[in-house]
Amino acid sequence: MLAFKTFRRRWVLFLILCLSFIYCLASLYSQSKSMVVQDTDIRRSRMPKSFQWQAKVAENNNSSRQNTCRNSVQGKALIADERGYVCQRADVQQGGCCHVYSPTTKHYACDTCLLNGCCAIYEYCISCCLDPEKRPLLETVLGKAAVSFSLLYSSISDHFELCLAKCRTSSQSVHHENSYRDPKAKHCYSDILPDSRKL
Repeated sequence: MLAFKTFRRRWVLFLILCLSFIYCLASLYSQSKSMVVQDTDIRRSRMPKSFQWQAKVAENNNSSRQNTCRNSVQGKALIADERGYVCQRADVQQGGCCHVYSPTTKHYACDTCLLNGCCAIYEYCISCCLDPEKRPLLETVLGKAAVSFSLLYSSISDHFELCLAKCRTSSQSVHHENSYRDPKAKHCYSDILPDSRKL
């Protein structure tokens, strides 16, 4: 009974309260410190470790060197392959590559693209983006993207994957979240925003 009266005194209760508060602060501090370390580790792991740029290859050597290609898959009429060719869907070979000698196949074609790097057709955007001459522009884009879109660009390991991701429509190509800035050229591989045109 004497021990119960001791715990009812104000100074003992105050001491218990203070010790509990100090314990909570110490545990929160240690958790936040470990979270900062984990966040830094996650940011480092998201950065592409080895990025493969496409080298410029002579057009007459391209057809015999590669039997399989990744391609844009989704186009109804056109397909862009990882070598920078755009062709009709009927001209895609068994391995996924465009038939180089088809009269409609084009290499590094920027047919529907504007000077700001925005194109009307997704496949032409990919082909134009794959041109090795666009590498300085894409290095700048990739550097900016590593900071702002680290989750999106963390899985990108080569030039073709970068062009696939950049040419998809993004929040940068829309105006007020419900209309395209330029409805005719909405697939952009550069960071230059398309002009806002009246619909």
